[in-house]
Amino acid sequence: MSKLRVAFIGTGRVPEKAGPMGYAMAYSHADGYLALPDDVEMVAAADIRPENSQAFAERYGFSDTFTDYHEMLQEVKPDLVSICTWPHLHAEMIIACAEAGVSAVHCEKPVADKFGDAKRCVTACEEAGTKLTFAHQRRYGKPFATAHQMIHDGAIGTVQKIEIGVGDLFDYGSHNFDMANWFNDEGDTDWVLAGIDYSKENLIFGAHNENHALALWRYENGVFGLACTGDCGPSVGCHHRIIGSDGIIEIRNDTPVLRVLAAGKPWQEYDCDGESCHGPGFIERCIADVVDAIKTRRESMMNGRNALRATEQIFACWESVRRRGMVHLPLDIEDNPLTDMVERGELQPAKE
Repeated sequence: MSKLRVAFIGTGRVPEKAGPMGYAMAYSHADGYLALPDDVEMVAAADIRPENSQAFAERYGFSDTFTDYHEMLQEVKPDLVSICTWPHLHAEMIIACAEAGVSAVHCEKPVADKFGDAKRCVTACEEAGTKLTFAHQRRYGKPFATAHQMIHDGAIGTVQKIEIGVGDLFDYGSHNFDMANWFNDEGDTDWVLAGIDYSKENLIFGAHNENHALALWRYENGVFGLACTGDCGPSVGCHHRIIGSDGIIEIRNDTPVLRVLAAGKPWQEYDCDGESCHGPGFIERCIADVVDAIKTRRESMMNGRNALRATEQIFACWESVRRRGMVHLPLDIEDNPLTDMVERGELQPAKE
């Protein structure tokens, strides 16, 4: 197979100027592609600010830049597109790529800011034969991958409960739910019950995120999940905890990053070759898997359906708050319950 021609939608500012409104993730994607010179060629970029795409193109050695991504798709006809924009733009861009005949799309998470949009972009790609992946790169981190292998090997017996004690439900939470689902063999969820506090406005990439949350869910195979965010997070005391019939695995934000308590044994600690919960190397491995999946015609574990499963859980948490009760899946909504509650005045977060 010839080299895949890669284009980018949304380059952002150069990483040296990244901040809370954006972290120039296109540069991280591009560094991953740069490590695969025999497999890919970066050919074009689109950004609404021409100075952004021009600086990006200069750094990575190509010349075609656009302010209109539709024009880029039509003129360049890339094989693979990396989308690195805010969540409310993802669905329209993903669907445009599918309609333009792009072979594969790799998009930043979260999937979309409305559940209906998340479903539509996944369906559109499936119907067009476009491989769709989302940047849930923690699947490629040694702390998480080692824990996953231990679970598979039966180190803690049968999984009974998975706990999350960091981040939020939507932005960082997209990673957290995705990891929980991976640890439970991508199992579907039966029900969700959640409560949140949203007293101070918390916009991350333009999307509302709660300040604090407690969420409980049960998978169809009987495994329970618990997510504690904001000030509730320390009640868990680690990033992820997987509780089994014969032991416990903890993935932690401090040292040791991974430890295991097996039946009849003391805690065993692992340093995972110096990797933390955040890297290094996760994104590079993620990009390498995206490219390999395209070239070998297989599904990446970051595929759209797996990402949609985590997205459904997140919106089910907020829908539980809106309904003031347990929500059974599959989820039968199209909107964003948190945004709806804010817009109707049911929640009135203070603007700082």
